[in-house]
Amino acid sequence: MKGKNKKKISIVLPAFNEVESIPELYKKTTKVMKKNNYNYEIIFVDDGSNDGSLKILEKLHKRDRKVKVISFEHNFGKAAALQEGFNIASGNYIITMDSDLQDDPEEIPYFVEMLKRYDFVNGCKIKKWKGKKMFSFLSWFYNFLSARITGVRVRDFNCPFKGYRARIAKKLNLYGSLHRYIPALVAWQDCKICEIKVSNLPRKYGKTKYSVWKMRGIFDLITVKFLTRFSAKPLHLFGSLGFLSSFIGGIICLFLLIRWIIGYSLANNMPLLLLGILLLVVGIQLISLGLLGEMIARKRPEKPRIKRILK
Repeated sequence: MKGKNKKKISIVLPAFNEVESIPELYKKTTKVMKKNNYNYEIIFVDDGSNDGSLKILEKLHKRDRKVKVISFEHNFGKAAALQEGFNIASGNYIITMDSDLQDDPEEIPYFVEMLKRYDFVNGCKIKKWKGKKMFSFLSWFYNFLSARITGVRVRDFNCPFKGYRARIAKKLNLYGSLHRYIPALVAWQDCKICEIKVSNLPRKYGKTKYSVWKMRGIFDLITVKFLTRFSAKPLHLFGSLGFLSSFIGGIICLFLLIRWIIGYSLANNMPLLLLGILLLVVGIQLISLGLLGEMIARKRPEKPRIKRILK
C-alpha cells in the first residue's frame, strides 16, 4: 500500500468552543494529508466546550476513523489538552495547531520536512497584531523577556503551530500555563531546535480568546526557570539560600556574643542582633521548605478528568 512505510504523523488540535471552525479545519487538514500521501491521524482534544463542538467531533469520528477525539468534563486549559493529545498520539512526528483556523494546514509539510533534521520545530508568526500596537508591543516584550530568562533564542514562544518528534513531546509534563514555554521545556531535553516563519490568518469565526490578562502567564517564567534548573533537586536552591542566610545570621550573632562576653553592652547593637536572629530564622525556614520540596518533587499535578476518548 502506498505510503505504508512512511513515518506516521499525529496532528493534535486543542479545541474550546470552536464549533464553526472545526469542520473547515478538518477538511483543510485532511486535504493536505491526503495530497502529500501521509500516514496520519488527527486528534481533537475538546477542552470542555459548551457550544456543541463535541457533537461535531463525534460525527467526524464516525465518518473518518483517522479522527480521534478526547473530551474533558470541563475546561482544563490548553496545556492539559496538549498533554493528553501527546499521550495518545501514535505518530513518529506530532504537529500542533490551534482550532480557530488562524494556523494554515497547508504549511504542515514544512514542519514535516524540518522534523527529518530537527527534534523540535517552532512556528514564528510575523506581525501577529496588525493595527493593535499595544498587543504587538506586549507580544514583543513577552517573547524578549522569555528568551532572556530561559536562554532559548526563539522569537515566538507562544505560537501554537509546532512540530515535535514523538519522543520529545511525550517527555513533556504540561499543566497550568506551561504550554507558553514549550521551547524552553524542550530545550531542557538537549535536542536540536529550529524556528520557521508561519502565516497568521485572520479569525473567521467567533472572538479571539487572547486578552491582556493572559500576559499574567509571564509569571510562569519563574516556574519554568525552576523546573529547568531545580525541579528534581529543590533543596539545592532553597537549601543554598537557607544556608547562606543562616551562615550570615550566625556570624552576626557569634560576633555580638563575643562582644557581650568581653564586656560590651548589646543595647547599642540591638538592630544588628535582631537582623542576625531574623537571618537565622529565615535560613531555617528556607532549608525546611527545600526539604518539603524534595518530598513532593515527583508528585504530579491533578490530571484532567476525561469524559470520553474516541479512537
